[in-house]
Amino acid sequence: MSLLINAIIACSIVALIFSFLKRSIVLSFPRGNKKMVEISDLIRHGAMAFLNAEYRVLVIFVAAVAILLFIPFGAASASIFLFGAVLSAIAGNIGMRTATSANSRTTQASIKSVKDGFRVAFASGSVMGFAVVGLGLLGVTLCYLLVKDPTIIYAFGFGASSIALFARVGGGIYTKAADVGADLVGKVEKGIPEDDPRNPAVIADNVGDNVGDVAGMGADLFESYVDAIIAAMVIGFTFMGTNGILIPLSLAAIGIVSSIIGSLGVRVSGENLFRALDKGILLAALAMAVISYFFLNFFLGNFGLFLSVVAGLVGAIAIGYSTEFVTTPFHKPTQKIAAAAKSGAGTNVISGISTGMLSTAVPVIAVCAVIIASFHFSGMLGVAIAAVGMLGTLGITLASDTYGSVADNAAGISEMAGLGKEVRERTELLDAVGNSTAAIGKGFAISSAALTALALFASYIVVANLDSIDVSMPRVIVGLFLGALMPFIFSSFTMSAVGKAAVSMVEEVRRQFKEIKGLMDGKAKPDYEKCISISTHAALREMVLPGLLAVLAPVAVGIALGPAALGGFLAGSIATGFLLAVFMANAGAAWDNAKKYIEQGNFGGKGSDAHKAAVVGDTVGDPFKDTAGPGLNILIKLMTIVALIVVPLLL
Repeated sequence: MSLLINAIIACSIVALIFSFLKRSIVLSFPRGNKKMVEISDLIRHGAMAFLNAEYRVLVIFVAAVAILLFIPFGAASASIFLFGAVLSAIAGNIGMRTATSANSRTTQASIKSVKDGFRVAFASGSVMGFAVVGLGLLGVTLCYLLVKDPTIIYAFGFGASSIALFARVGGGIYTKAADVGADLVGKVEKGIPEDDPRNPAVIADNVGDNVGDVAGMGADLFESYVDAIIAAMVIGFTFMGTNGILIPLSLAAIGIVSSIIGSLGVRVSGENLFRALDKGILLAALAMAVISYFFLNFFLGNFGLFLSVVAGLVGAIAIGYSTEFVTTPFHKPTQKIAAAAKSGAGTNVISGISTGMLSTAVPVIAVCAVIIASFHFSGMLGVAIAAVGMLGTLGITLASDTYGSVADNAAGISEMAGLGKEVRERTELLDAVGNSTAAIGKGFAISSAALTALALFASYIVVANLDSIDVSMPRVIVGLFLGALMPFIFSSFTMSAVGKAAVSMVEEVRRQFKEIKGLMDGKAKPDYEKCISISTHAALREMVLPGLLAVLAPVAVGIALGPAALGGFLAGSIATGFLLAVFMANAGAAWDNAKKYIEQGNFGGKGSDAHKAAVVGDTVGDPFKDTAGPGLNILIKLMTIVALIVVPLLL
């Protein structure tokens, strides 16, 4: 046992070393000319200013929750909660600092070739990917060694969830307020290109790519990763004793090794960057399947658990490719949304909503298939292990996703620094790949969140000593409906927050174009800092209510209606939260890429009536895909974690 634990810790440390080496590689590249460095510094300072302001709010929240945990559960739970929160914040901080240092370096490398730009951006993404899995696995393992009770380690997941919710929701409000303001005034009213340096909101928009899709996504998947491992540990201990605790930890360690193998296999051949990333992800999945086979079948003699791991891996790949098909501009669903823009914004919006609703079918069927198959192979432990398998190759999956934010910033810097058409085209190609990986990453994050929440739900039934949850009981039905309601209320709060912040941003951008003489002619500089300040304060102000809702609602339902009704509440929230999140993420990404498809010269190209209609659709989709949708991932996990922590007090 001690040998296996040492090997698990060694793998987590190897992941952190790999992350550090990738960061060193990124920082070894030149930052570019004076103008590029100036723009990059503005983005980095804006991103870090937001993160530091967000941490000041989070310190108060985390300290208050730690005190509340200490009173009934003691110092161990409170300390582990703080440990989870701190590690999640560290992972996000590392990723943010690296991404904002890599953006101008990616642009500079793209001057030489698109391959060089790709290498810098992917190396930057790898820093975040491997920091998350290294810190996550190391944190969970150390907690287990300290307390020896996997149920107490739920507090670690609660700490990670707390950071994730605020990072995801706060970052999402920030980025979409800036993006909507920049698009509505810049593209629609003034007819200037995306990332035009004359647009006062353009720096805030680029900052938002980092706070939402780097720090926010990293915290989101850090939470899913550790929650899946902890849930599998609790269920494993119930059915298999100590061996059941070590299996998910070992599989996570195998996933780290497999992700390193996959990332080393990412090689650009020709101009097909999509193929390079796909090859790396598939190689990592294959490596994990092979190594897991030898570990689970030969060493433990449990072929059923191996098949559960494979089910999780296959489910993740199926969901990724279905998301890519629905949301990328190379396939019919997105092209149909673009074609609908020819007859106006209304038909474009209708087409996007229809596509988003239909796109829920494959992810839901895939997750259902994974649940049935894994349960058939290994019971409820198999479902939990499938969630670990789905998240096993998170190192490279998150690297591919974070790459997209760096590439997006690089495209913006090339435009603002005036580097010419060729460099702009190269960085736009990197950005196009990034849009695809971001959409796939969101689909993966949502689906893995659903499976993780289900594993947590299964462990809730174990911890709450429930043989079953009877939906014919009135209290359980009430709990079910209240849980189903929660994702809609949460989405309303976050969408409303983006809308209010965007109004302030639009007014400020209009004011600057009106009052700053020579701005439209490029003879004067806009006040970027004012727009950054608007997004920052709006995000910090508006993220509090959704956060409190997620924490307090399950407590209130449990106290008022009891543990069985709370189980119904969790089931309802998982079902509607999963569907709503997939719908929003895919519709938003498809609207975005439909706009980009028109900008490539289709249906009249930039400035046409179809383009203006598509910009409206993209504006609707922005808070769908980057605020409300991703926030739901965390909502369904956080509420389940809170329920797991409070249920001993309800019994």
